[in-house]
Amino acid sequence: MKSKYIFILFIILAIVQLCIPAQMINHRETILDEGKAFKFKTEPIDPSDPFKGKYIYLNYELESFKVDSMDWKTNQDIYVSIVNDSFGFVKASAIQKEAPENGDFVKAKVDWYNTNMKEVQFTFPFNEFYMEETKAYDAELAHREAQRDSLPDNTYALVYIKNGEAVLDNVFINDIPIADFVEK
Repeated sequence: MKSKYIFILFIILAIVQLCIPAQMINHRETILDEGKAFKFKTEPIDPSDPFKGKYIYLNYELESFKVDSMDWKTNQDIYVSIVNDSFGFVKASAIQKEAPENGDFVKAKVDWYNTNMKEVQFTFPFNEFYMEETKAYDAELAHREAQRDSLPDNTYALVYIKNGEAVLDNVFINDIPIADFVEK
């Protein structure tokens, strides 16, 4: 009788362990399916970290916003209201400490407040793009080379956003996914 209860408890525990990752995956897939796509211009990539695996680190052109208030703290969660510019790339229209009630926005973290420029510097949570191990280094080199190109908008990250949460879908060079670009 006791072993029957232990078996039932084991089954329940196994189901819970499967449901939690499934729920996390489903949440990200929902953002990709129902979220709105935005293009974030990227800047040169830093080298990959061997302890985290093979990925490329992305810096974004959008990393600061001018503000009137000096009341910003490092690592504070903020909400960046975003719109598309005339070229289809994202730009910030406002930042605030509370989630806006309407419009598109993404959650970010304050890096620091620049008192001279009266700007809040921030970081987005989607700055690491994981790739197949054999392509990551070549992708880093290709991205760096594309940044030196005279075309101003040739590298960007496609990010899906829904209710302030974001999922990095892909990185593009000249409108070609970076993994495909590396294979050329």
